Amino acid sequence: MRVGVAEFAALTGSPDVQVIDVRTPEEFAAGHIPGAVNIPIRTPDFPTRIAALDPAGTYAVYCRSGNRSQPAVAAMRDAGIGTIYELGAGTRGWVSEGHPLVR
Repeated sequence: MRVGVAEFAALTGSPDVQVIDVRTPEEFAAGHIPGAVNIPIRTPDFPTRIAALDPAGTYAVYCRSGNRSQPAVAAMRDAGIGTIYELGAGTRGWVSEGHPLVR
């Protein structure tokens, strides 16, 4: 489900939600949402890393603008993961609404 920045921020504060950044490692290193792990969608091991996730878990997924997170969420659903929240505005929207990125 695509959500706005406020709802995504609330989700990232929950210890039961794993935050996943699907941008490149370089983008991740330059600044990411606190608590996120980097699983870049454009790497060959993306399907393997997604398959290793707990299908019963809850995930919050984002990229820079929402373009890469859409296929990432689709791949996660195909891997059997049921509860996925996608930040529609990406890090651009996150920052524009005053939330920090960390290094």
